[in-house]
Parts: sequence; structure tokens; C-alpha cells
Amino acid sequence: MKAFFDTSVLVPVFYGDHQHHAASLECFLRFTRKQACCGAHSLAEVYASLTRMPGKHRISGDQAMLFLSDMRERLTMVSLDHQEYFQAIAGAAAAGVVGGTIYDALLVHCASKAKAEIIYTWNVKHYGQFGWEAAKRVRTP
Repeated sequence: MKAFFDTSVLVPVFYGDHQHHAASLECFLRFTRKQACCGAHSLAEVYASLTRMPGKHRISGDQAMLFLSDMRERLTMVSLDHQEYFQAIAGAAAAGVVGGTIYDALLVHCASKAKAEIIYTWNVKHYGQFGWEAAKRVRTP
């Protein structure tokens, strides 16, 4: 089985005080690199999230890079080429997707490209607008 990890699951893996830390970490550790993947741009999203946390929870760029290294060791990175990016955005626009939800649309395309059977996310509602094929694969950890 191939599992795909949304950024909303990956951030809590590395943020011990997050309400979803335990479930996200357990799910993350359940799979090997051959069994699990994430969108390559999730590296940037995780970095941005961890380095902008409020107060004592904010970590340095160097610390964030250690976590990103863990992601690269544990997950296969899935990238879209420029044509796939454009197709994903065009499809999302046709479906009425606006704003930051476009990033979830890109992740759906990465998951499809990887032939992921399950998409793990804490943003289940976001994936409902991408059609039945995406929605039926969505799970929380």
C-alpha cells in the first residue's frame, strides 16, 4: 500500500506540543520510504510552518533542516513538472478552487502521480472539493 502524507500531518510529526502530534507521528513511523510519499513542496511548507511557530515553539532554520532530512529519509518525494503544475492549477480553477487551497490541489495531483491509495491529512474537508477519486482516499492518521 502506498500512503501519501499531506503537510497538515507532517508538521505535527515534528512539533511535540501539537494536538495531533501523537497520531501523526505514529502514522509517519508506520511506513517505510517504499510505502509512503509526500509532495516535494511539502518540504517548503513544513520548513515555513516550523520556523514561524509562535514564541518558544519556533525553531531555527538549522533545526528545521534536520526535520526535513528525516522526511527525505522516510518518504519518497513526489514532484510535478511544469506541465503537471499547470494542469493541476487549471483543473482546480475549473472546480472553483481559490486561495491557499490550491496547495491541497497540487498535493492531490502528487498523490495521484504516486498512485497513493491513502492520503493522510487533517484537512479532510479541503479534499472533498477535488472529486470522488481524491475524497475516497482521504483518511486522518
